[in-house]
Amino acid sequence: MTTYQEGQAPGGLLGLAEELAAASRSRVPVPRLSGRFPYLTLEDAYRIQRINVERRVSTGAGITGHKIGLTSRAMQEQMGIREPDSGFIFDGMVGSSGSCLRAAEFMNPRIETEVAFRLGRYLSAPSDLDTVRGAVAEVFLAFEILDTCFTDWNLSLVDSVADNAACAGVIAGDPVPFDPAWDLGTEQVTATANGEVAGTGEGRDILGDPLKALAWLTHRLPSLGTTLRAGDIILAGSVHASIPLTAGTDFHATSTRLPSIHLRVT
Repeated sequence: MTTYQEGQAPGGLLGLAEELAAASRSRVPVPRLSGRFPYLTLEDAYRIQRINVERRVSTGAGITGHKIGLTSRAMQEQMGIREPDSGFIFDGMVGSSGSCLRAAEFMNPRIETEVAFRLGRYLSAPSDLDTVRGAVAEVFLAFEILDTCFTDWNLSLVDSVADNAACAGVIAGDPVPFDPAWDLGTEQVTATANGEVAGTGEGRDILGDPLKALAWLTHRLPSLGTTLRAGDIILAGSVHASIPLTAGTDFHATSTRLPSIHLRVT
């Protein structure tokens, strides 16, 4: 049950959802919700997120998958948030390795290197780790492009969730078939910006095992009002703190066994 007091803002949760949607369309950021409405709960934030997801779907957007965020200590320390969150990935948000992005198309963009999955079959809610492992068809490196509708990155968990967990784009690397016996915790990942090391990490930095992030997501599904389907892509979370995405930068990432990934920003 929503605990937010509807009278605190014009239009209640619907009004706040429209405010964030308008900020995203206009690229004019707004003040953080948590600073203006301190009684907003995490449940309220996921409801705001869901309102905007439903709005996008109603206008023709397709859901391609989900991002899971704040799964590594590096990201939790950077954001000052101690638990994961999640958001939706839409079909218009996904590009391939070698893509070029314009920094000016975003408000305050950042980039992360992630371990990502493509599901081979439906995943029920909740699912244990063995079930999750058996549902993964492919694994690949991905860059997640983060952006925020708010005026700065000093966000609470409520702010992040309401803003679709800051997910603004995905650059997907070439996938490889996933072997259920594969220990993704040992995957060593290095990200560079214009040839200089910008971030490093291991698969185990994501909740000890990237598959645990996917299992965590299955426990969130009932409150998200969605399911995980065959073909969905899932970002498990960044192995390093996020990096500013600035014009004139070439980003590369490599890992132990996954194909490398490249993004050029103009």
